[in-house]
Amino acid sequence: MTGSPAVPVALSSASMYPQGAAATFETAARLGYDGVEVMVWTDPISQQAGALRALAEHHGVRIVSIHAPTLLLTARVWGSDPWTKVDRSIELAQEVGASTAVLHPPFRWQRDYARTFVDGVATREHDSGVTLAVENMFPWAARGRQVQAYLPHWDPVPQPYDHVTLDLSHTATAGSDAMQMVRDLGDRLAHIHLADGSGATVRDEHLVPGRGSQPCAEVLAHLGASGFGGSVVLEVGTRRLAAEDRDDDLRECLDFAREHLGQRVP
Repeated sequence: MTGSPAVPVALSSASMYPQGAAATFETAARLGYDGVEVMVWTDPISQQAGALRALAEHHGVRIVSIHAPTLLLTARVWGSDPWTKVDRSIELAQEVGASTAVLHPPFRWQRDYARTFVDGVATREHDSGVTLAVENMFPWAARGRQVQAYLPHWDPVPQPYDHVTLDLSHTATAGSDAMQMVRDLGDRLAHIHLADGSGATVRDEHLVPGRGSQPCAEVLAHLGASGFGGSVVLEVGTRRLAAEDRDDDLRECLDFAREHLGQRVP
């Protein structure tokens, strides 16, 4: 082993959708992932600290992060108030020993939430001790035009967030320069959603790393050489795959991450 073995490579439960948290822990343990990111959604286990702790202990796989239910898909999970969703995600992270909670920026129609978002995130991070890493998103497309769907913006780099999640499928959809974002964020980069995208569609593709246009290998090599203190979380789409093919893709993802982080000699 060489490079930075301290960087954990974890599996997001979003990569197992529509299967739930229990299947994610079993798969992560069987394939050799270091941890799990729990996407809070309608799966009851994803919302229950006791059940998640039991799964983590049973499989010997720690929970590195909680993804707050701030997607359109999870609009009714934990009610409709966005700050309640954030606060409960922070509490869940504390209860399961996760150091990070991943947040999306507010949708543009959540104007009251957006007005207090930057300060609210900073205050909650300070008070809780949980890293609140705001994720980069992308402009939406409607009738051939770009639409600003997020406030204060889909790009977190110019925003005053202390910590950021970089999603390498979202950089493809947005047409962003992922390596420049990594350099610009510096120590503010706290968390990685590792995936790929072609950059040729407005869809958020979440491809297996190496199957798209994003500099996944370069980003990982930079992290491995720079003392990155966060987690690399695989967040890829597998919902249309048979179980065996899903395992093959997730094993390929893990091997890719470890190789380019410098944790495994090719």
